[in-house]
Parts: sequence; C-alpha cells; structure tokens
Amino acid sequence: MNSYETVFILTPVLSEDQAKEAVQKFEGEISSLGGKVKHSESWGLRKLAYPIQKKSTGFYFLVEFEAEGKAVADLELSMKRDERIMRFLTVKMEKDHLAYAEKRRSKMGQAKPVEA
Repeated sequence: MNSYETVFILTPVLSEDQAKEAVQKFEGEISSLGGKVKHSESWGLRKLAYPIQKKSTGFYFLVEFEAEGKAVADLELSMKRDERIMRFLTVKMEKDHLAYAEKRRSKMGQAKPVEA
C-alpha cells in the first residue's frame, strides 16, 4: 500500500453540515476501496487565487490515506463526478513528505490520527 494525500475544494454554497457530509462520503469511499484514512483536516473557507465556476471562495479539506493505485483512480473518478467538488489534487507521499506531514501536524497540535 502507498501513502497519498488529497486536497480538495468544495463549493462555498454548501452549509457546514453538507461539507462535512461530503468529506465523510469520500473518507467512506476510501475505506470501501480497501484504503485506510490516516488523517483528515479542514482548512475552512478560503479565498481562491482565481475564480472557479464564478466562485471566489471554497471549503478546503486535506485527507491523508493509504491505498493501492487503482483505489486512487476510482476515488478521483468519483470526485470528478461529484458536483460539490470544484478542484482536487492527489499526490503520492514519499518518506520525506510523510516525515514533513507528521512534523507539521505535531507542530499545529493536531497529532490526532483518524480512527477507522
């Protein structure tokens, strides 16, 4: 299994509960594809660098998980089909990236892993 990190932006017209439900849907999908969510965090409503779909803000979320490569392709296909997601980016985490992410979480006081 490889480690991955996905950052995605949800449309700002969603309520906070709808945004949380969307994140839970994708975390559940990772689990159903045989992956394991290691960490998840909300970065809140932020201003975009440029308008996307005529919107200037969006809800940012980060999810770190372990999965096979096929699971990532299926997850990204699901994200493309979901109209709530404006943009997403998934990257494979190498050992230096994993160390940096762990250090960043502990520095921010968010060293709470997600229980699956």
